[in-house]
Amino acid sequence: MKLIEKRVVLHFTGFEPLDGVAHRARYERSARQSAAVWGYSLETGAPEAGSDPLSFVVTTGGRDADKAAAGEGTGFPSWQTKSRIHMVDHDTLVSRLRGGNTLSQIMAGFRSCAEIMLEGGMRGYFRHAWRFGLFFLFPFLLTALAIALTAQIAIMPYGLGFPPWHMLWSGPLALCFFIFAFLPFSERFHTLHLFADWVMAVALGRMDRTDFNDWLEDRAAAVRNALDEEADEYVISSHSMGSSVAAHVIGILLEREPEIFRGKRVVFATLGSAILQCALLSSATQLRARVGLIARCPEISWLDVQCLTDSINFYKVPVVAISGHADAPPAKMILIRVKQMLTPEHYRKIRKDQLRVHRQYVLGPDLQASFDFTLLTSGPMPASVFADPDEKRMPG
Repeated sequence: MKLIEKRVVLHFTGFEPLDGVAHRARYERSARQSAAVWGYSLETGAPEAGSDPLSFVVTTGGRDADKAAAGEGTGFPSWQTKSRIHMVDHDTLVSRLRGGNTLSQIMAGFRSCAEIMLEGGMRGYFRHAWRFGLFFLFPFLLTALAIALTAQIAIMPYGLGFPPWHMLWSGPLALCFFIFAFLPFSERFHTLHLFADWVMAVALGRMDRTDFNDWLEDRAAAVRNALDEEADEYVISSHSMGSSVAAHVIGILLEREPEIFRGKRVVFATLGSAILQCALLSSATQLRARVGLIARCPEISWLDVQCLTDSINFYKVPVVAISGHADAPPAKMILIRVKQMLTPEHYRKIRKDQLRVHRQYVLGPDLQASFDFTLLTSGPMPASVFADPDEKRMPG
């Protein structure tokens, strides 16, 4: 198998309050972990000045030839791979959705909840991935319970038969409970952040917000420029909500230039994908159409990385067929286990934190495993090797 010497990576990040600089820093930390586990050399370059999206070069390599001849080093032959990573983050949108006051964020969240229910999204979640359905309901049920308790405290004097003027103290007490007890408690579960996530899911499904649509057009233009660079391989990776963003952006390019990838080796890797989070809305016709364009593009190999212990993905669900394209080539499912990537102690520490488990797709490993984000995006082997569990992840 021919090793990759030069690669272009477009990584669409998940729904997190991190800009390109922060995502690059996390990538560097994770890459160092991977290099230590697999025994290869690594150099992460500084961000390229003025790059949009933020880009940087990662150089990985095996031991050199004279050490190989002497039988020293890690046992890997001499090789070097340069990968230019473009971090297509959507921190601008995250900041905008989290920019309002608490009341406006709660109202926007519950409005998105109602819209998803009315458009059949919740029904689709429970039909195809019941754990994802519970993930959808949790922040809204938690907040609804807190609102009910707050109301109970406010009207407590009435229930006890006290005169109405007693609500002068019960009302402020109820407000204090909500602000100083519930809101800090709810942040353990990132409740308001999840509310914003669902607002974005509706926006990417309906495509009815000018600010979101203009931003997608701008990202499509930036990605188009990045694809002009010559490379042995192009990896378009995405995590969580970033998969819906990636589907829109790549779909826009394919709509305008159906032969844009001609002559290129392209891998579209969706990690813990949330495409169906948006595509299951009845109004998401444009997103579903773009999923079909990507699936039918002959130059694109689609790898859908899923994890059983991650409740925030659609495990063993064929995203292409469910999006209405049963006749199109399906995405190749890659089933991974987080517990195989981490030490037992590390896994026990994070396994009850579902958002942390969900992030592991793009984080560094403790152990050599069947999946490694750094090797997918910066390793010497073609990214397509991850589609076959028997393929080597490193040359040997």
